[in-house]
Amino acid sequence: MKIRSKKSECAFATPKRSEGGMATVIFIALLAIMMILVTAETRALIRLHQEVKLLERQQLKRLNGPQTNTVAITTIQAK
Repeated sequence: MKIRSKKSECAFATPKRSEGGMATVIFIALLAIMMILVTAETRALIRLHQEVKLLERQQLKRLNGPQTNTVAITTIQAK
């Protein structure tokens, strides 16, 4: 069994602090990337919703427009 001196323990303690700082930086960077993606997806969904509304209005206008294939019915009034 090896016995470690205090000098070797201090050498191992120093990188842990820098690793902890690096992990924090990476976490913040990943969080920023996720926020950018959420913002982009939200904008895309808003545009898609607007396009669906436009298509719905166009279809309603087309379906409720004048009927060209209808038969005109005339009534003859008796005197």
